[in-house]
Amino acid sequence: MVIVYALLALALVVAILAALANPLGDYIFHVFTDERDLRPERAIYRIIGVDPKKSQNWKAYLRAILAFSLLGLLALYALQRVQAWLPYSLGNGNVPAPLAFNTAVSFVTNTNWQAYSPEATLGYAVQIAGLTAQNLVSAAVGICVAVALMRGLAWRKAAAIGNFWVDLTRCVTRVLLPICVVMGTILIALGVVQNLAGFVETSTVSGATQTIMQGPVASQEVIKELGTNGGGFFNANAAHPYENPNMWTNLVEILLMLAIPVALTRTFGRMVGDVRQGTALLCAMTALFAVSLLALVCFESFSADPLTLLAGGSMEGKETRFGVVWSSLFSTVSTSTSTGAVNAMHDSYTALGGMMLLFNMMLGEVSPGGVGSGLYGLLMMAVVAVFIAGLMVGRTPEYLGKKIGPREMKMASLYFLVMPVLVVTGVALSFAIPAVRESVVGSLGNSGNHGFTEVVYAFTSAANNNGSAFAGLAADTLWFDTALGVVMLLGRFVPIVLVVALSGSLARQETVPRTAGTMRTDNALFVFLLVFVIVIVSALTFLPTLALGPLAEGLVM
Repeated sequence: MVIVYALLALALVVAILAALANPLGDYIFHVFTDERDLRPERAIYRIIGVDPKKSQNWKAYLRAILAFSLLGLLALYALQRVQAWLPYSLGNGNVPAPLAFNTAVSFVTNTNWQAYSPEATLGYAVQIAGLTAQNLVSAAVGICVAVALMRGLAWRKAAAIGNFWVDLTRCVTRVLLPICVVMGTILIALGVVQNLAGFVETSTVSGATQTIMQGPVASQEVIKELGTNGGGFFNANAAHPYENPNMWTNLVEILLMLAIPVALTRTFGRMVGDVRQGTALLCAMTALFAVSLLALVCFESFSADPLTLLAGGSMEGKETRFGVVWSSLFSTVSTSTSTGAVNAMHDSYTALGGMMLLFNMMLGEVSPGGVGSGLYGLLMMAVVAVFIAGLMVGRTPEYLGKKIGPREMKMASLYFLVMPVLVVTGVALSFAIPAVRESVVGSLGNSGNHGFTEVVYAFTSAANNNGSAFAGLAADTLWFDTALGVVMLLGRFVPIVLVVALSGSLARQETVPRTAGTMRTDNALFVFLLVFVIVIVSALTFLPTLALGPLAEGLVM
């Protein structure tokens, strides 16, 4: 029965997304191809000194992304360091420098890794002006990079790939903010808290007194999910009843995480002039997602332990209001979309269940991935897939009429080497350096294979800009604050450099006419090839690491 229930839950989400994807994807396409600038946008361009009619080559576009992100990082770091003197600080002091660095990097890179307890660390001023603002603009940066790559594939003999400042402004004002206003209002109506009240004291069932924080939760909740950010207003994240009080909010938050990544496949199809190309990418995303979800439900539901079977599955660390299926669905969505939000504690999942959440990230979070990052990651993998297909049939590989030569293949290959290198290097240094190893072991909530998995999960989450964690790891140490901060920076911006450079290279090309020997990239065969390449690349890279962690733990249990 549990599998049937999981299939019904999946079917419900798919049906709603099917109704939303085309209109939203078409609207995003219109936003980035509209030749008109709205009056508020023209005012913004005058203030920042930008000519909206002037396009940028890939180097200028990239410089703008890096400069904007650097300014955001410095501003968020400064806000945390002066928090004690800001209004609505709630009595919290200035955030220590290592933690402030880690948090600033985390939110600017769309990771939202939280090595702190929000209730005890941050006041409302930093939450609103710092974290919520970065949730908005970091998501917009990801979408802009994806749009730039779409243009590279669609445009012919073009020296430019668009204007970053125009793309950013339109994405924030026309796409993200309007959706946030509407959906934030819906979340408030469904019971998510939104106020500027401080702490309240209440009596528990046992008669004890508990202090509970309130605050502007809904406004951060909506953009954390819509922008696939994931940073919670509370330490318990979406397991907290103020963030996610019932099944309706749980469904809305799942849909928010998936909406833009799914809709961007339609935008891509419209941009390149063939919606079937976007549909093929969506089919690959859906196949990977469905298999991952069903595997996770099975691992969490079926056990040799009779008590677990009587409980209807492994309920440790899960909210009873969501159960195994909706907890598994939420966790699969959050680790497949680079969101990192949680409505159940990932550290409490079974060994093989936790492995599935890890593997979702190790795939590169392309099923469907984060806003923008999922699509451009999948397109980079599509480049690898057509290159492999070209080698098999002995002809120059092409994708959408653009030749994939040595330059393009080098950038695509480097793109997929960044994340594994960061993960493996971070984990190796954590255990290889004696002084660091002592600190790491002291941070672990568990020993043995599970403790090893906690560290692997942390670096995988950081390198993929996901932000979720195995809760047993105490990550607010000098080593983790610094190492994970560096990994988040490199995991975000090195791939962006490669994607934007590839976009510039492709935009300069003329489209090659399709012939009888041209490989089709809009049919079931290509979808199968793409999924196969994604799984094989990830499996070959991470199987030894998984064998030392969750696989070994699962075999022992």
